[in-house]
Amino acid sequence: MTSDLTPLRSEFRDNMRIDWDTPIQMDDGLVLRADVFRPEGKGRYPVILTYGPYGKGLSFQDGWAPLYAKMIADFPEIGDGTTQKYQCWETVDPEKWVKDGYVCVRVDSRGAGRSPGYMDMCSPRETKDVYDCIEWAAVQDWSTGKIGMNGISYYAVNQWHVAALQPPHLAAMCPWEGYTDTYREVARHGGILTNFCEFIFDLQIKRVQHGVGQRGVRNRVTGEWASGPETLREEQLTANRADVYREFLTRELHDDYFKDRTADLSKIKTPFLSCGNWGGLGIHLRGNSEAFMRAASTEKYLEMHGLEHWTHFYTEYGRTLQRRFFDHYLKGIDTGWTKQPKVQLQIRHPGNRFVQRGENEWPIARTQWTRYFLDFAEHRLGTDAPPASSATYRGLGDGITLVTKPFETEVEITGPVAAKLFLSSTTEDADVFLVMRLFAPDLKEVSFTGIADPLTPVAMGWLRASHRKLDPARSKPYMPYHTHDEKQKLNPGKPVELDVEIWPTSIVIPAGYRLAVSIRGRDYVHAAAQPMPLMHVRNQSLVPNGVSAFFHDDARDRPPAIFDGDVTLHTKPEQPSYLLLPVIPAR
Repeated sequence: MTSDLTPLRSEFRDNMRIDWDTPIQMDDGLVLRADVFRPEGKGRYPVILTYGPYGKGLSFQDGWAPLYAKMIADFPEIGDGTTQKYQCWETVDPEKWVKDGYVCVRVDSRGAGRSPGYMDMCSPRETKDVYDCIEWAAVQDWSTGKIGMNGISYYAVNQWHVAALQPPHLAAMCPWEGYTDTYREVARHGGILTNFCEFIFDLQIKRVQHGVGQRGVRNRVTGEWASGPETLREEQLTANRADVYREFLTRELHDDYFKDRTADLSKIKTPFLSCGNWGGLGIHLRGNSEAFMRAASTEKYLEMHGLEHWTHFYTEYGRTLQRRFFDHYLKGIDTGWTKQPKVQLQIRHPGNRFVQRGENEWPIARTQWTRYFLDFAEHRLGTDAPPASSATYRGLGDGITLVTKPFETEVEITGPVAAKLFLSSTTEDADVFLVMRLFAPDLKEVSFTGIADPLTPVAMGWLRASHRKLDPARSKPYMPYHTHDEKQKLNPGKPVELDVEIWPTSIVIPAGYRLAVSIRGRDYVHAAAQPMPLMHVRNQSLVPNGVSAFFHDDARDRPPAIFDGDVTLHTKPEQPSYLLLPVIPAR
């Protein structure tokens, strides 16, 4: 690479001026590298900026070829007006946005891709880097000083974090499917460790760490090594990155480590469009709605959709929505955004069919919060309170499933869900996995396309019984909020009251269909699970199974001696167990 403050080169191609490996110096002296795509000629333009660890030089087609091919086959419009060769995973296509009068700045995060340094994902150090990148972009001679951020997943998560620092030139942001709470949404669901971070590090992060160099891939446009230019030994690479999964494993409670990696939503004032996915169970759903409810911004919008994690970010539906938002806030153009509903929902129907509807708030004000009681004797779920009953299952087993009668008329359920349970165990703890499911009249389960799994159920929730302590100031009947700051062990055989948060959902249940809830001691796996040759890690195929890569099966976190006792669920008229469902009446 050339000297630290010199771009690799600048060239005009495909109707863009491209500055490759542009240096951006951080406050500690480290120089990060960015690719800058801008209109040709002199002029100042608003900026769309991304910062992340997935490699600015690794194309979508090279990194995720089967997924990209499927997306283009399903939605050919995504390939219109672009050569596609500059398209990277979960970031905007610069060919389309430069043509629309924007500069696109794509930064390799500290320790990733072409940027050196110690990789510590979503850390305060990274957040300060993002802040510095925003303020650097604001004073360049091609910038109007109005900076927007837009991107999926990691490129959304750090938007929440940096916005809480209130950088002066961050004018608008669109966090597309990105969590806000590292503990509750990615590390430990309900206090239960999820293996996802170990999986994603092997699959996606390590292969583009800075220093992989010649063992990695080349940028298909420049021919340079996407994770170079230097090639480091494996022990050097290991020393240059934080072991995030070990931190998650060894920190069961919500401590300062997690506080430092969770966005302070109360300090966010930037206008934003928060876009979540009904199929984002396990990572990219809760945070988008939580931020809309809790952020201090006065100009904030929520959009909820379905299908895969990346699809609608690139379709004309999603890009038109983003353009209207950014043209309004970064260019001052009248796009009709002032008439945009505060909440835009793609209401989900069986068969992955969606009907768009605008609302004024979230949760929806006209929601009829309805209790569906759990009858353990009859394995029935219904609105009539049952007599006293109980059911027992192994703590690491498949548990029980309760089913409604066929619905006589169509019913919509849209919003957050909660469960009230009374549970005892023969041991000192128990993990609860709640899965909401839908069954057709022939009793075949109806699944939905999730962010990375075509067999996603209606909704999921999790809770470790010893983490049942609630924060009374934050909890609501439809959304319990657990502190996760102390363990309250069970007394064997003595029931305790559990309030379980189930992540938001949307489903229109047709007449004749049945809703079910499974209460389990381990992850839900769909009956049709089968190998899927889309993603491979350590010679293992990711399997469409209902939970994608969000498993909770690390025995170090769930030793059988503690979690595989006999678990009993109880209900009685004075202490009923139930689901609280957000039933939406027709307008």
